[in-house]
Amino acid sequence: MQKFLFQGLLRRALTEPAPEPDAAAVAELGYTLGRTANRKLGRSLSIREVDAGSCNGCELEIHALNNAYYDMERFGLRFVASPRHADVLLVTGPVTKNMREALERTYNATPDPKWVVAVGDCAFNGGVFAESYACVGAVAEVIPVDLHIRGCPPDPVALLKGLIALVEGSER
Repeated sequence: MQKFLFQGLLRRALTEPAPEPDAAAVAELGYTLGRTANRKLGRSLSIREVDAGSCNGCELEIHALNNAYYDMERFGLRFVASPRHADVLLVTGPVTKNMREALERTYNATPDPKWVVAVGDCAFNGGVFAESYACVGAVAEVIPVDLHIRGCPPDPVALLKGLIALVEGSER
């Protein structure tokens, strides 16, 4: 055991460094999303995130929107605990058989008008889980989807660009 401990201390990290995001571009995307949501809704954009059976890669990127670097709440992007307060459902992962009913109930509990965003390749077409016996399939096979944000996982900038496109393209 001691041998493995010393090897771990002496080796360099096996992961590559994260790319440096452009802080000005992220701030501009945040301001654009905030202005667009205010113009279309007259208030902040409320989001309910639903994990329908993913590996949690997409959730890590979604939760990064609330960390100290991105801090999207300053631009009016709010994550809510109840679907009854949400404008947008962000759904990740392929829908598993055990999560199908929960996803349908969450969709039905969200007040109209609402948007559904399928986040990640798994939510789009099942991804690596597509052939699993435990999966129903893509999110669009269970509830209507307004926007797909592709990627495995999509980074926070792609999420922001997708939300801006969703809100700008709405008929509200």
